Amino acid sequence: MTLHLPTLTRRAFLTSAAAFAASTVLPASGLRNARAASVKEFRLKPAPGRTHVVPEPYGETPVWSYNDVVPGPEIRVRQGDRLRVTVENGLDEETTVHWHGMRTPNAMDGVPHLTQAPIAPGESFIYEFDAVDAGTFWYHPHQNSTVQVGRGLYGPLIIEEAEPVRVDRELTWVLDDWRLTKSAAISDDFDNRHDLMHNGRVGNTVTINGRVPESLTARTGERVRLRLINAANARIFALDFADLMPIVIAFDGQPVAPHAPTDGLVSLGPAMRVDLILDMTGGPGSRTTVVDRFYRGLEYRLVDLAYAETVLREGPPDWPVELPANPLAEPDLRDAIRHEVTFNGGMMGQMVMAEMGGSMGDGSAGGTSGGMMGNMMNMMHGRGIWFINGRAAIGHVMDPLLTLSRGRTCVLALTNATAWHHPIHLHGHSFRVLSRNDQPTAYREWQDTVLMAPREKVEIAFVADNPGDWMFHCHILEHQAAGMMGVIRVSGEEERI
Repeated sequence: MTLHLPTLTRRAFLTSAAAFAASTVLPASGLRNARAASVKEFRLKPAPGRTHVVPEPYGETPVWSYNDVVPGPEIRVRQGDRLRVTVENGLDEETTVHWHGMRTPNAMDGVPHLTQAPIAPGESFIYEFDAVDAGTFWYHPHQNSTVQVGRGLYGPLIIEEAEPVRVDRELTWVLDDWRLTKSAAISDDFDNRHDLMHNGRVGNTVTINGRVPESLTARTGERVRLRLINAANARIFALDFADLMPIVIAFDGQPVAPHAPTDGLVSLGPAMRVDLILDMTGGPGSRTTVVDRFYRGLEYRLVDLAYAETVLREGPPDWPVELPANPLAEPDLRDAIRHEVTFNGGMMGQMVMAEMGGSMGDGSAGGTSGGMMGNMMNMMHGRGIWFINGRAAIGHVMDPLLTLSRGRTCVLALTNATAWHHPIHLHGHSFRVLSRNDQPTAYREWQDTVLMAPREKVEIAFVADNPGDWMFHCHILEHQAAGMMGVIRVSGEEERI
């Protein structure tokens, strides 16, 4: 299988400690027994660099990158392999690496001060863990992440199935957007109040695999597995593949019953991944335009799929597309404990809370004039803007929102009492999405990041089977930095029933 990077043209879319070697506690018995069979070693060095984000006549853009490339090098192993990744910090500030969506031991999760001491400039840290689940994952810093991710520090992490679906070609698109100046430099206006209070740092230049794309080659009759990763700080994508009729086979690395996307659009909030099967049905010499339609009135052409003159086959192949399940513990809803979690704050937060009949118990963003005045003062100083159950996080270390006994099923009833979307991410676990606005989901999909629309209510369920303190936060990185972050603790002892 091959990876295909975008072809560049002159068109640029410019709009407005020591390693913790404990084994993972999660694998099914077969994977557990095979764990030590294969250790795959990698090295990553985050450091300043330069790259052509946009084509000529623009020059290179100063970035931060892993191993001098954006995205960072693809890490690809087989399910059941053990990864050993040495990270040498070439930045002038501390960093970490979080393995997004991977069910690692807590000490390998890459959250500064909570699971590890940050990696100081010039120092190294070794991450070591098992590839428990097959699927599409990615890696990025959790230290000063608005800046470090926004400057280019991220990369794909692919865990291959023992028996992958049959395709002619496999592609990975790491989607991102950049806020560039007229000279193609990254704007330094990180963490400004407007971004913190509204929908985060949405950029003006969209890239696939670190480049502004013009077209990608395709062959008539070709079947492609397309792995989509949204590495943007805040941009949400809703991709329209025109008449190609994509089939979704995985969300966030976890297999799902193959199906057509809702409304024909493939939607990804920040940090989310979607695996697609695409049958290239266009004729030789034709073009198919992929359009991003998420922001109404701001639709744009992401990339063209340009068909070669040769024909691979006359019609789609009759090959199965369903992926094998990963070893996830099924939630037992008959014996679940239930917790209510409310996300609120941000610009227009008081208005939405009043509409939904709620208020925050501590008055930080409640309905009293004192609470509203205090919240506005917090916004002016860029802190305490977003809340989970009335609490705004400052840093990564805090008392847990809730403590769960190992092995128990937990149902979280999530309410987005804000005027903005929030992709909510839970570290160390995957969860089933049970319902949206009290309506059961069609596929009960496994995810690790669920996108919530304004005023939406979502129920998720998971088995708390990975001990430790786990981050639970909005993956719009500016929202996280301004308070929408908490900790869920899973105790090391199993509850006796």
